[in-house]
Amino acid sequence: MQRDPNLNELGAFLKARRAQLSPGDVGLPDSREPRRVPGLRREEVARLAAISTDYYTRLEQGRLQASEAVLGALGKVLRLDGDQQAYLLTLAGKAALPPAGGGARQRVQPQLQYLLDDLVLTAGFVIGCNTDLLAWNAMAAALVMDFGRIPEEERNYVRLVFTEPAIRELYRDWEDMARLALAHLRMDSRRNPHDPRLTALVEELSARDAQFRLWWTSHDVAVRAGGTRLLRHPVVGDLTLERSTFTCAEDTEQQLVVWTAAPGSPTHAALRELAAKIEASREGMDGVA
Repeated sequence: MQRDPNLNELGAFLKARRAQLSPGDVGLPDSREPRRVPGLRREEVARLAAISTDYYTRLEQGRLQASEAVLGALGKVLRLDGDQQAYLLTLAGKAALPPAGGGARQRVQPQLQYLLDDLVLTAGFVIGCNTDLLAWNAMAAALVMDFGRIPEEERNYVRLVFTEPAIRELYRDWEDMARLALAHLRMDSRRNPHDPRLTALVEELSARDAQFRLWWTSHDVAVRAGGTRLLRHPVVGDLTLERSTFTCAEDTEQQLVVWTAAPGSPTHAALRELAAKIEASREGMDGVA
């Protein structure tokens, strides 16, 4: 009988989480004896969660469906945060999700495009399922790159983070940002972890980039939320931008991500300078036309 791919992913997620904990992290004595593999042993996790080692082993092997109570106990043992616990529950079928798409690339909702076009001092992007980049505005292109030169089928945020040298140079905290982007991709994948487009993306980047290959196997997850973006822009210098995320009611797999700066801050002044350059460039093009 073919196994549920979500249960296989659940097992891999549990294994990755216990590998990142030491006995001391969960209040167990550390014998200081060398361990064959890093992290907690299966029997240690099982004992702390008050289940049998055989039961936990079958969970990691994707052979068993666990109750919500057991998953809650494992979440406490493995020190899962809110995003990780939500991911665990959705993989186990304990939390409802909108149905996964059919694999075709999404199209941006028109109202999101209208909003993007009206933003002048704010960089805006629309991110779809599997971190596809569906739309952006002029400020986003000026701050990051000309996304229009990328073929549509390759406009994926995670793909660009790992394949575009200019983006590696742009982000002052590239490693932290790249790992967070992977955590977003992993969280997105819970609806359909074996989506052929996702599989192709992971296979391509795993072959091209050793860091991607290593970080993907860590099974980190996170939802898009607020945060800070640190840029070193070639024209206007160092920028500190606040990131906010808004989910589209008409299509919950589309999210508007905006980067803002407090009025009066150096970054806000730099954005005004950049916006003026964008407008001057447009006027120059109109004059040529």
